[in-house]
Amino acid sequence: MKSFKGEAQIAETPVSAVILDLDGTLLNTEQATKGVLGEFLARYGKVLDMDKEDKRLGMTHKESAMAIVKDYDLPITPDCYSQEIMPIWVHAKALPGANRLIQHLHKHGVPFALASNSLRRNIDAKISHQQGWREYFSVILGSDQVKSGKPSPDIFLEAANKMGVDAVHCLVIEDSLVGVKAAKAAGMKVVAVPSLQNASNQYSIADSVLHSLLEFRPELWGLPPFEDWVDNVLPIESFDLKGWYSNGILCQSAENGEASLPDQAFGLYFGWAKFDAHEIFKVVASIGWECGCCTCKRKIEKRENCIAIAEEDKSIVRAALDLPVFGMFFSEGSFEDDTCDRDENE
Repeated sequence: MKSFKGEAQIAETPVSAVILDLDGTLLNTEQATKGVLGEFLARYGKVLDMDKEDKRLGMTHKESAMAIVKDYDLPITPDCYSQEIMPIWVHAKALPGANRLIQHLHKHGVPFALASNSLRRNIDAKISHQQGWREYFSVILGSDQVKSGKPSPDIFLEAANKMGVDAVHCLVIEDSLVGVKAAKAAGMKVVAVPSLQNASNQYSIADSVLHSLLEFRPELWGLPPFEDWVDNVLPIESFDLKGWYSNGILCQSAENGEASLPDQAFGLYFGWAKFDAHEIFKVVASIGWECGCCTCKRKIEKRENCIAIAEEDKSIVRAALDLPVFGMFFSEGSFEDDTCDRDENE
């Protein structure tokens, strides 16, 4: 996969440590919040306003809690809100590529820290549901453990200090503009993976902007490269989608909350699809790309080129799904209770 910007050359100053944000970078807490916060507000007769929630991206937990109580005129204190909302974090799942990156850095002995605008106790609660995360991080810091949270550089500088690494040798991976500004203020390199893809053009100060962590190429920053690509495709943790298929378009079922995808699920994915009671097909799905694959990412000028690339993608998928490493994900049983409508014209 290619990046929006940067990652064309190895960084002039090699990176020796990585600092990761949590919410929206490693964990899909924004998606969990949309569902659970809506239910929480309904208890008080309030309706979730996503415009307000998007503006809270990158806030410290304290700032966010105070703003939510005020904006929705809730009859509780920010502390009470924090205690009541805490159980939602069990629903937050790792974002695409998060486990892969954490395990890769740990395997190769690269020191890496977690630096979040959440309170430390909330960080511990969130990562307690993710196997191995707590043990793998060299340093874990919350906004309540430094003088000022992001966009102040304090938390990143403290993380570097605790790892014993100079700031210029640190690479920060962030999803929020607030976090990107904090990293640059700390004198560090920063890769942005915007949790709001429609705002990616605002991240010009970042050294690189990616669609997802799956696009990250550590070797371009002087770090050990990933070694998990197989015949031009990348094995990832599988996920399920349910919905209906018509004229080449797969639409997720609104009733299936588990199928909700974050903005970072972007690119070409492949697997298996069941269209009726008996037929199961190999499938390649373009997620987050415009119809026909003619997006700014590939910069395809002619329809003929679109068709040629689509055929190339299909040939890769046909071959890859026959490989043992991908066949292990296929299970007839996983389709037993699935029901999808197939368009009569297909």
